[in-house]
Parts: sequence; structure tokens; C-alpha cells
Amino acid sequence: MIKRVYVAGHRGMVGSALVRQLQGNENIELIAKSRAELDLLDQAAVQDFFSNEQIDEVYLAAAKVGGIHANNTYPAEFIYENLMVQSNVIHAAHLSGVQKLLYLGSSCIYPKWAEQPMREDALLTGTLEPTNEPYAIAKIAGIKLCESYNRQYGRDYRSVMPTNLYGQGDNFHAENSHVIPAMMRRFHEAKIAKDNEVVVWGTGKPMREFMYVDDMAAACVYVMRLDKEAYEAHTQPMLSHINIGTGVDCTIFELAQTMKKVVGFKGDVCFDSSKPDGTLRKLMDVSRLKALGWQANTALEDGLRKTYQWFLDNQTNIRQ
Repeated sequence: MIKRVYVAGHRGMVGSALVRQLQGNENIELIAKSRAELDLLDQAAVQDFFSNEQIDEVYLAAAKVGGIHANNTYPAEFIYENLMVQSNVIHAAHLSGVQKLLYLGSSCIYPKWAEQPMREDALLTGTLEPTNEPYAIAKIAGIKLCESYNRQYGRDYRSVMPTNLYGQGDNFHAENSHVIPAMMRRFHEAKIAKDNEVVVWGTGKPMREFMYVDDMAAACVYVMRLDKEAYEAHTQPMLSHINIGTGVDCTIFELAQTMKKVVGFKGDVCFDSSKPDGTLRKLMDVSRLKALGWQANTALEDGLRKTYQWFLDNQTNIRQ
């Protein structure tokens, strides 16, 4: 039997990785709509889409995302648009009889001072990071939406919380990209310019966890395909989300040295300790995911090499 699977947000880094993971499966017919074709902020349009398309499964990867500057500048848009998109999709899926849905959240749902590594049961135990609180609140609401439809209507709506992701399709913008694409672009431009050094913000001491986006997509499909009994054996009705990560972190210093090697930069790497370090550690506890039988298999250097090759192949299409 062919399943009609809708990937919401298929043009983003995460959504496109899900499409790569799912395509080629002869039992799946992938359904994807651009924003011009389907505005997920339009409740009536979303309900019409589900009514007409006879969707069997949903991967909900659509979201408004951005770095610290964007979250600080547009908090209203971040909470409103994310609340509306996920509410529209989850409710319309339910109304049209979709039994299975996977919702993708973010590691920012956890309290600012959560014990490391961060376990799923740290949710709602403390104050959130102020800079992205509106986004985090929206993502937490998405988890609770899924749990509520499960409890009231017997749906099988699951939630996963990915760690910091990188890979093809990432945002390499010079000013508002995350640490890996920003660092990769900086090292690449320094190599081309034959600069003597690259300066990295902070002391290099903070530790971060990074996951190759195609590993994340593989984990999502794995979690989606688990028998309901297996999934529920490792979760709780009101604590049902699963962390997706590598369970391994590295210092920013180590990341910079690995990036230098991958890009082929020959100069020195310097650290500007006058710039802020941010949180000293942010690592996901992935014991629940491992207990379910899955773990990441792409080492950081290997993932960076794949990402850099994609960057080289797609420079003309990358936003400046």
C-alpha cells in the first residue's frame, strides 16, 4: 500500500534532509508544497489542503527560525508564526483523520540552566534563555499539542528535539548564520584571500554538540516507524518527546581546528576573548533514543567535509 507522506517545510535544511531520507521508497508518495502554493499561516487553506490530499503521515519541519539577533529583533513574529503554523497543521491533520505525525522541535525548549546533558524530563523545570524565549514557548506548545491530541483522540503524534544541526542547505549568510556555517565561510574566505589568521569569537572553551542533518533525518524516520508499543514503552503521555543528537560534544577550539583542517586553511587560528562565550555547555542526553535502538554514525569531521563540498558546489546559490 502506498502511503502519502507530507513534509511541511521541505525547502529548509531539515525538511530537505527528510525528503532525501524518504525519497526512493517505493511505498511512499511524497507530498510537498512551497509557501506560494500553501501558506501554513492560513488556517482555511491548510484545512482545505488536508481535506483534498488524503495525507497518511506528516513530518512537521516547517518553522520560522533564526539566530540570537533575529529572535531578539522579531520576538512577536517568532512566537506567532510558529504557534500558528504548528497549530494549523496538527489540527488539520487530526480533522482529516491523519493518525501519524512527527513534530520537530528544538533543544532551546530546555531551561537556561538545565543540568548537562539535558534530559527530556528537564522540560518546564526552569527559566528559559531570554533571547529565544518566544520561539521556545512556541516549540513547547507544539509538544503539548501533540500530546493533547494523543490523549484525547488516540492519535499517534510524536515529537523529537534535535540538537544543533549542520549540513547541506544550511544558512551561510555572513551575518546571521549559526556557528558552523559562519565559521566555515570565514575559514574559506580567509583561505581564498591567503590571510595569515582567522579570528574566532570568545575563548574557545564553550562546548557544543553538532549533528549532521542527514543523521537527524534518519533518526526522525526511525522514530516515526517504531511500533507504537515500543515508542510508548520509553515515553510518557505527558513527557513524550525524544532528544535527537550525537551525545558527544566538543569545544569551540576543537571545532575551529577541525574546520581549519577540512577547509585547508594554512594560517593561524586566534581567539578574541573580549567577545562573549555564551553558555559554557549545551549537550543533549540521548539515552532514550539509544534505548529505542538508534544512534548517530557521522563523525564531525566527516560531516564537515560533506558540508564543505556542498558549500563549494553551491556558492552561487548561497545568500550573501
